[in-house]
Parts: sequence; structure tokens; C-alpha cells
Amino acid sequence: MPIKILMPALSPTMTEGNIARWLKKEGDKVKSGEVLAEIETDKATMEVEAVDEGTLGKIMVPEGSQGVKVNDVIALLLEDGEDKKALEGVSAAPTPKAAPKEEPKAAAPTPAPAAAPAPKPAAAALQASSPSVSSGARVFATPLARRIAKDKGLDIASVTGSGPHGRITRSDVENFTGASVGGAGGGLRLGSGANFAPAKSKLVPHSTMRKVIAKRLVESKQTVPHFYVSVDIDLDRLMDLRAEINAIDEKTKISVNDFAIRAAALALMQVPGANASWSDEGAVMYESADISVAVSIPGGLITPIIKSAEKKGLAVISAEMKDLATRAKEGKLKPEEFQGGTFSLSNLGMFGVKDFSAIINPPQGCILAVSAGEQRAVVKNGQLAVATVMTCTLSCDHRVVDGALGAQYMQAFKNLIEHPIKLVL
Repeated sequence: MPIKILMPALSPTMTEGNIARWLKKEGDKVKSGEVLAEIETDKATMEVEAVDEGTLGKIMVPEGSQGVKVNDVIALLLEDGEDKKALEGVSAAPTPKAAPKEEPKAAAPTPAPAAAPAPKPAAAALQASSPSVSSGARVFATPLARRIAKDKGLDIASVTGSGPHGRITRSDVENFTGASVGGAGGGLRLGSGANFAPAKSKLVPHSTMRKVIAKRLVESKQTVPHFYVSVDIDLDRLMDLRAEINAIDEKTKISVNDFAIRAAALALMQVPGANASWSDEGAVMYESADISVAVSIPGGLITPIIKSAEKKGLAVISAEMKDLATRAKEGKLKPEEFQGGTFSLSNLGMFGVKDFSAIINPPQGCILAVSAGEQRAVVKNGQLAVATVMTCTLSCDHRVVDGALGAQYMQAFKNLIEHPIKLVL
């Protein structure tokens, strides 16, 4: 009996994924460990390997399909000695509709009869008139053109096709300058009597990653009681030490973020109560400081992990962070490299942000927001002076980290940053 190949769950938050590409085609021999397909998840594009050996008998979900549920059958594998007759009668769970295949060249579409029912008002509001397609007529377009139109939020019927028999091509969609979905509409009459047309806009469909981010952040703010502790930290000594270290070896470019990661980890060792997560059964206390570092990537955010950061020097942390950030932006992180973590750090200092508060990344108990260092007037030994100061804010889950504990952690972090020699010993 054919072996069913199921859509795998490649991360704890994954409920569905997209078939980015099939690397095997029907009839190909498959060995255990060979890569079958590339699956686009909420975090990255990952390779799926075959577990069993045989012949790829039938691809149930073509590449380009989106929203394929976890555990749906995506392909059937024929075992040794089986032929295609064995595929007959094999049931599969319903799968999302795949991207439409390109239709063969045909005569121009026949306009709908005059007696065809008018579209519902709600649908009519989203449709733009097309000089090449009548209402109710079939739209002839290549699959790539349809996909690009969907990504751009365009009604494909509003684009004029330049291909054979009016078929809409990729270039037609990319060069289209007309109104997009939501861009049409009547004028709005205000009290002044003037008519104002709404600004042109387009609908950008949410990526799987953006949907998961939205769900998790809403859940965090609604279910986790946040409270915040902020401190101002003098950076002058750290900046001097950083410049000295980087001058010794030009290849080793230690950043302020690298210092912050190590300081965050060592502070967790000094205040272990902050290295915890809430659970209904009890507080989960972690023995190592696995620091999840927020990295902005196209379409969202991901948090690669510097594991056991308390045991690693600045040079090691710097090298690991550069590698993780690069592969995160390329979508090449392994699940274990961004899943887990005991504590998060988000740094917006490179954007000149003076102060901000971050949302906790469940199930972790804390996240540290690091802002930009800037010159400020301060009082030292009773005298007015100028110092480079950075504001950092700790967001805490009040169920597991109380106010005093959060304050103790920030005192430890501040002491390490203001005495950076402790970070290199």
C-alpha cells in the first residue's frame, strides 16, 4: 500500500505551510534522507527529507500551493514492487486549492450573456472595470501573473492582457498602474460641502509569518501581565573598551549589542529568578542563559538564540550573532536555532531610538529593550558633566518576576555595562 507523505509540523507554532518547491517529480526514485521538497513556514523555508524509500507515485499538492494544513497528505510514495495501480482508491485529506495551471492557448473568452445576474454589492466594491474582460467572463492569465497580482493586492480582472488572445502576463501585472483593490470608491462628502476621494491603496496579503507574529503578540499582551523597569546606563567606559578591543584586531568588530548579550546572560546568573517562565504547575527555572536576540527580516521578525551565552566570550558571541543574523535574513536557520530560549533581547539602538518597551515572547518571563546611546547632561560627583547614556527597559511577566526581582536584575545588568572589564574576564 502506498506510503502517505504528510505536511510536517516544522515548528511548535506551525499549523499550515506553503509548498515552495518540489525537488522530486512523479516517477523519481526516492532514498531515505533525500530532500523531497521545500516548505515555507511561518519562520523560514526548510527542506523536508524522505523517511522511507520507494518511488514518488503521485504529488497530491503541487508546488505553489498555500495554506496546506499540517498532517494533510501532500504526496504518495510507492514501495518496491508497487505500480501506479496501487494509487487507485487511496484517499487523501482535502488540500487547499493549488495555484491555477496555465491554460492552453484558446480563442478569446466569450462575453457573459446580457441576462447574467449582477454581482453582489460587496463584491462590486472590490472590482475595477477591465477594458478586456466583461463582468462574469473568465479571466485568462498565467499562474505567475495571478500570484504577482495577489501579492500586490490587485484585482487580476482590472489588468489588460498583452499576450495571445488577451492573456494577462507577468509584465502586464508588474507594469499595471491603475487603481488596486480598495483604491476605487465614491467621494466622501464632508460638512464643508467639498468632495474628497479616498487615497489610492492596495491590499497586501499577510504572510504566514506575519499571521503567527500577530497571533502571538496579541496573545502575549492579553494574557501576560506586563510591567516595566527602566534604568539609564553610562556607556563611556564600555565605548572606550570597545574601541580598544576593535583596534587590536580589525577582523573582530565587537558591537554594543555583543556587550549587551553577554551582560544580559551574566546578569541572569547573578539574578537567576529572572531566568524563568510561568507555568500553571510552577515556575520553570533555567540553568543556562539562552538569549533570544530579535532580528528584523523581510516580512517580520525572528529570534535566533545565543545558547549558554554566560559561558561565551565577546568574540564568540559576536561571530555567532553575525552568522545567525545572516542566515536568518536568508531563511536558512534550523528550527533549533530559533526555537526555545530563556530570555529575549531587542536592540533598536542602531535606529537612534531613545526609549521603548518590548512585548514578552511567551513562554519566556522577560525581554530586555536596548536603546541608543546618546550624549546627555549628567551629574557626577556633584558637578554637571556630559556622558554617553543608554536607556534600557526590562519587560517582565509579573506572574513569575516581581518588581523587586526585576529591579535587582536591572541593577546587575547596569553594573556589568558600566564596568565592562567584568565582561571580558
